[in-house]
Amino acid sequence: MNWIPATGIPVAPRHRSAGTPTHGCVIVLATIAAALVLPCPQARAANDRSYRIDYRVTPDPEKQGAVVRTTLVQERRYLREVSMRMPASRFSGVSGDGEVRIDKDRVTWLPPESGGTLEWFVKLRHHRDADSYDAFINDDWALFRATDIIPAARTRTLKGSISHTGIAFDLPDRWSSVTQYFGRDDRYEVRNPSRRFDRPTGWILLGDIGTRIDQIAGVRVKVTGPTGESVRRLDMLALMHWALPHLAHVLPDMPKRLTIFSADSPMWRGGLSGPRSLFIHADLPLINENSTSTLLHELLHVSTELTAEPGADWIVEGLAEYYGLELLRRSRTIGIDRFRDAVADLRDWGKSADPLCSGPSTGAMTARAVAVMVDLDEELRSASSGRTGLDQVLRRLVAERNKVSVAELRDIAADLHGGPVSTLSARRLPGCD
Repeated sequence: MNWIPATGIPVAPRHRSAGTPTHGCVIVLATIAAALVLPCPQARAANDRSYRIDYRVTPDPEKQGAVVRTTLVQERRYLREVSMRMPASRFSGVSGDGEVRIDKDRVTWLPPESGGTLEWFVKLRHHRDADSYDAFINDDWALFRATDIIPAARTRTLKGSISHTGIAFDLPDRWSSVTQYFGRDDRYEVRNPSRRFDRPTGWILLGDIGTRIDQIAGVRVKVTGPTGESVRRLDMLALMHWALPHLAHVLPDMPKRLTIFSADSPMWRGGLSGPRSLFIHADLPLINENSTSTLLHELLHVSTELTAEPGADWIVEGLAEYYGLELLRRSRTIGIDRFRDAVADLRDWGKSADPLCSGPSTGAMTARAVAVMVDLDEELRSASSGRTGLDQVLRRLVAERNKVSVAELRDIAADLHGGPVSTLSARRLPGCD
């Protein structure tokens, strides 16, 4: 997913206007014949096995990190065990109620029956390379991913139990917060219906923030970055206005929220995607000299949420880079001749690539993958008189929500084509059998 080539006030969801308070836990609707008794909306369902997890984050610029305090509330032992990988090089001061076990880099928490707290300190500065960071904090702002401070967790719960999760920030004066979630007063509800244990994900920005928001093709797009940095908020929104409607046509079920985070050095000079959010360095051009776009490349990762089986990373990266170009062409941001020149340049670069299925996709492998996508689109369109192309392949890959593999790509293409496609033959995909 890594491809190199106004005030930050959270917007609250709209709430229903307050009416007359309802007293008691039942509303009785009487008729002449009978009375119908309905439980009040706030009543807890008898089979509700939910518990509440709240994360409270307090940044500490002087110590270049943050304190994270986890609070669990439950009526009985729904959540019984939480296990997280917390390397001592970044995490320290782990303590909590109940039983806390620390075994090398793994922390296991067995909370009390009614809940309790678990707290730790985490270093926020993390080098991407010798001179830059993919997580950073100073006296003015902090930019990082939620997974940098709240690790992925293995949990043991009572069968059928689910979490309701929130994250809040205790901030210095004049600081505010932006996350991928809706919220207000630096408090956000974390909702992921596909998971029983909700955990915050995506990029987070804290500090003296400037933000611009627009509604584009049914997507709420927010561009945010520290004030005083060369973040081109309106330029990014303009590119989204050109490209996003065409992507929404390809992916009608794409996420309805997108938050773009940006900052100058010492952040890493590239683009990094996360759930419903992405980071792009403020100094990167929105369209590169070779007509590719780091911003649109990462937009494809966020919108498709595709991941790859071992040896298939080139497919995910190739689709992202191809559609970054294709969206510029469809929106007429670049002309057809420039599009063709860009593909020709990538095709030449791709000749130096390692075998496609040899590991994580390099720049040359991704360039070769773009040529594969162009040829696959042309072969499908030629066989169907233009009715079927790579758009249908991408929709199928996204809809099936599997980790992408070469076999799955071949199966989908063959189904649309009516038989095996030569573009994906072993001869055309070196190292993929």
